[in-house]
Amino acid sequence: MSVLALGLNHGSAPLDLRGRFAIPLEALGRSVQGLRSHLARAQPEVAILSTCNRTELYVGLPSSACPRHALELAEPAIEWLAAQGRTSAESLRSHSYFLQGEAAARHAFRVASGLDSMVLGEPQILGQMKAAVREADSAGALGATLHQLFQRSFAVAKEVRSSTEIGAHAVSMAAAAVQLALQLFEDLHDTRVLFVGAGEMIELVATHVAAHRPRSITVANRSLERGQVLSARLGAASLPLAELGQRLHEFDVVISCTASSLPLIGLGAVERALKARKRRPVLMLDLAVPRDIEPEVAALDDVYLYTVDDLARLVQGNGERRQAAVQQAEAIVSAGVTSFAQWLEQRASVPLIQALQRQTEDWRQAELAKARRALARGQDVEAVMEALSGALTRKMLHGALSELHGSAGEAHRHWMDSVQRLFLRDGV
Repeated sequence: MSVLALGLNHGSAPLDLRGRFAIPLEALGRSVQGLRSHLARAQPEVAILSTCNRTELYVGLPSSACPRHALELAEPAIEWLAAQGRTSAESLRSHSYFLQGEAAARHAFRVASGLDSMVLGEPQILGQMKAAVREADSAGALGATLHQLFQRSFAVAKEVRSSTEIGAHAVSMAAAAVQLALQLFEDLHDTRVLFVGAGEMIELVATHVAAHRPRSITVANRSLERGQVLSARLGAASLPLAELGQRLHEFDVVISCTASSLPLIGLGAVERALKARKRRPVLMLDLAVPRDIEPEVAALDDVYLYTVDDLARLVQGNGERRQAAVQQAEAIVSAGVTSFAQWLEQRASVPLIQALQRQTEDWRQAELAKARRALARGQDVEAVMEALSGALTRKMLHGALSELHGSAGEAHRHWMDSVQRLFLRDGV
């Protein structure tokens, strides 16, 4: 099967390493083109999925590609990804996975269905995968193989969510964030909440938090326009990102998730904020990969800092109670993998079918030309038709009969079975 998947995720790599490979959505198109250029000799199809919990490369090869050629792409793909994270290929290899064929397809289907997520069944991954596919398509890097892989992934995910309890009972990071805040503050009515960022994850968490009616909500975002849109929807105040350090002490809950490559909230800023708060506790949730909040902040008294990995562990118990639904979902995935494998096998035979059609058309045209010349010379029409049909029959049977007459033993029995199936079927 001509599909490869290579990457790292929450199961194979720690948070800080994952952060080094995170690719913002707006940079995916350029990254896809860079990877494709790096693998140019093989002319593959390429897509990249990058979320908080994973960065994965998907590569599709022509149906005629042999498994050896597919495996030869593994090393250059690892080298390219390692360079993006400014690390060695050897270091990356110990924290990554390489899947080929049906295993790669199964992985893609499980990812789309939320079965491979840190929070089992979380719905955000499907939208992220669709966005990744759009970027790859816009970059001109998708072909028939990866298009089929992803469209079938989406179909499998839809069936999983509509036919099992995984989607209905999925516990999102947003709900887990609210749960942590309620554990620390009992209720949120007297808390001031700051959201740093205005992306999809922040919108989800903000919606959950707003339902608990905190005393105030503030949104700080690099893009003032997008931050104001979210602020207007929540009835929240806007805060210029440049003022974040001076006003950090005002907030009891700080939830951050941006695409920044460097931390936005440093140890010194938090120390100053705690001093101004007179040691009143603050909950900080860093949902970004790479981190938005320096990890040293966790060592400070009166600061409760949680990362995206911490939230996943919080909801793991709920995931364990959904294992019965997982079995049903895995069966749906397996059926999807089988169907995709069959499609690829059929696609692999297309060049052979086309060659066969060209050959038979050449024979037909050659015999028609002979027949027309015979008719032009005044030969009997019936005799010409007999000659035409006889010549075509001999040409079509020649290869099979030659192999049958020239074979012996097991090969002879194989050709007898083949001739029987091809030419002596009932109804033919």
